[in-house]
Amino acid sequence: MIRLAALLALLLCLGPAAAQATRSLELLRGEETGIVPRYLLQDPNGRAVSSEDFRGRYQLIAFGYTYCPDICPTTLVEMAEILKQLGDKAGAVQPIFISVDPERDTGKVLKTYTEFFDPRILGLTAPPALLRRTADNFKIRYAKVRQAGKDPQHYAVDHSAGMFLLGPDGNLIKKFPFATPVIDISGQISEIIKNR
Repeated sequence: MIRLAALLALLLCLGPAAAQATRSLELLRGEETGIVPRYLLQDPNGRAVSSEDFRGRYQLIAFGYTYCPDICPTTLVEMAEILKQLGDKAGAVQPIFISVDPERDTGKVLKTYTEFFDPRILGLTAPPALLRRTADNFKIRYAKVRQAGKDPQHYAVDHSAGMFLLGPDGNLIKKFPFATPVIDISGQISEIIKNR
């Protein structure tokens, strides 16, 4: 009985340390993947926005484009639902949608698109060179897919899916693969916010 009590006391004492170790492992996982969570892009008004602009807040980032028929709208519906489920904690999170189709996704188009899902979602894009650098930093692949015999303006963009969570220090905490249940994502983010 005494041993059990001592073990429970030890586990309780290690609680915060264990939580810190878990967070450290998550950050190491980001380093192991080679992801560099840095970007320099433009908001819908053409102003420069970088990952440094959101220091002190979490960033929930997804890549896609407004003409995407399925993955992107699904992701943004999920992002809006995550914010809803976070409740009061949602203020600590900046949701971001980075367009990989700068030719068609003008600032106005991007703003209208993201606001349809939730006005808190910030749409960002950039000229192709800056966009490519950002995608490379996040290990996101994307490429135009044209159909033979179609108008050159009618194309799809094949791209990686999922959401990235950056911490208030700008470091990668976690990547949520596409189709991770919303309740799991919001629960994990809520727990991360609570424990930091």
